[in-house]
Amino acid sequence: MAKNYILSSKTAHDIDQRVERVLRGLGNPEPPLCLKDARELLKLDRAFYTADDPGITREAISRIRVATIQVYHRPTLIIDAIRKLSLKALYLPDRKRILLDGSLPIKKHRWNEAHEIGHSLIPWHEDTMLGDNTQTLSPDCREQVEAEANFAAGRMLFLRERFVTEALSRDPSIASVRQLHGIFGNTMSTTLYRFIECAGNERPIVGLITGHPHVTRRGVDYDPTKPCRHFIQSPAFAAHFRRMPEIDLFEAVAGYCGGQSGGPLGTAELILTDDNGDQHRFIFETFYNRYDALTLGVYLRPEMRVLAVSG
Repeated sequence: MAKNYILSSKTAHDIDQRVERVLRGLGNPEPPLCLKDARELLKLDRAFYTADDPGITREAISRIRVATIQVYHRPTLIIDAIRKLSLKALYLPDRKRILLDGSLPIKKHRWNEAHEIGHSLIPWHEDTMLGDNTQTLSPDCREQVEAEANFAAGRMLFLRERFVTEALSRDPSIASVRQLHGIFGNTMSTTLYRFIECAGNERPIVGLITGHPHVTRRGVDYDPTKPCRHFIQSPAFAAHFRRMPEIDLFEAVAGYCGGQSGGPLGTAELILTDDNGDQHRFIFETFYNRYDALTLGVYLRPEMRVLAVSG
């Protein structure tokens, strides 16, 4: 499932108030937010693990159930458990400790750490932090829990309304995303994500985070049935284009992208069909940062239809 999960307004408000208290406790800092300061305020500890370090990994995995098996008593399952759960980070509520996968690129640590801080701020997440099985946590529930932690991370790293004000003062474009990326110190991918969610309440905006779209540069992990790592819908886009297939959109984007090894890959106007069958024109642009291809599509206007009238 690549599409972003949109929280209810009540849940979003509750989580946002918890983030607001943290930022107020830090003196409402200027960007970029220092996560070390946030950890110290919340009295959280941080450590790193890797699949090759059985010491701290054992501590983390010993708290986890995999298909009802407590793997602490099955050391040979430790590495398999990391791979099976695709663990990139963990939060151990009883020890107030955040564990990050040290083998990931450093740029990934900032978001993963903020995500785990988000879990620590949401009291109803405590029972879900020690792994899951089909009896204790359904996939839908897990998706919601992760979306809530992502929301908290986004509101914290982008300093709540500070980012909204900055985003709404700029044109909806990749150039604006790059400017905000420099100001707030977060990755281009997370900045694109937050930009679409903030700037698209009234205007439909959509984004894709994918591998290189050009057919000659697709990676070995490219899956034509799931070409998008993230399919980001603004609230207005989700309200009117819910049936838009991600595969169709990816193929349309791939149609205008060049095979450059980095930088802008292309721009084009595309026609998308809404849930009522009406057509609308969007302006799309794609940028490749050598890790991800970032695509932004912004609503322009309804597509006019020419009807033939018999005389």
